[in-house]
Amino acid sequence: MKITVGDKAPDFTLPSQMGDNVTLSEYFGKKNIVLYFYPKDETRGCTREACEFRDSYDIFTSLGAEVLGVSSDTLESHQSFATHHGLPFLLLSDEKDEVRKLYGVPSTMGIIPGRVTYIIDKKGIVRHIFNSQFQPEKHIEEALKILKELEKE
Repeated sequence: MKITVGDKAPDFTLPSQMGDNVTLSEYFGKKNIVLYFYPKDETRGCTREACEFRDSYDIFTSLGAEVLGVSSDTLESHQSFATHHGLPFLLLSDEKDEVRKLYGVPSTMGIIPGRVTYIIDKKGIVRHIFNSQFQPEKHIEEALKILKELEKE
């Protein structure tokens, strides 16, 4: 299944680095969501991307959005990664790649988990999808642009 713009975002529950379960639909009606899938904690591109989200986090929250990062890393890996880089948002552990498959996130060269960001509005509708394995910082730029457009609606 591949999610496209205009689709209702598939609901899921995954554990976060804080040790609690996070359910996507809990944000519906309250916040826009920046759901970003990334390959692996502590790799160069993923660290740059996470730190860009961190550095822009206040802007995201001022636009009424919450940032959620998803990879197949373990909770322990997420805890270490978030602490090491001072990440203020939740990292969700999708160890079996079930949510990645649910959203149809493609892999690169068939082996590297894809880097895809979904902007989901307060109603739970996917408003934008950005897929770029090799431009991690562009994900933040794209997300902010779309959230600013949503704010005008």
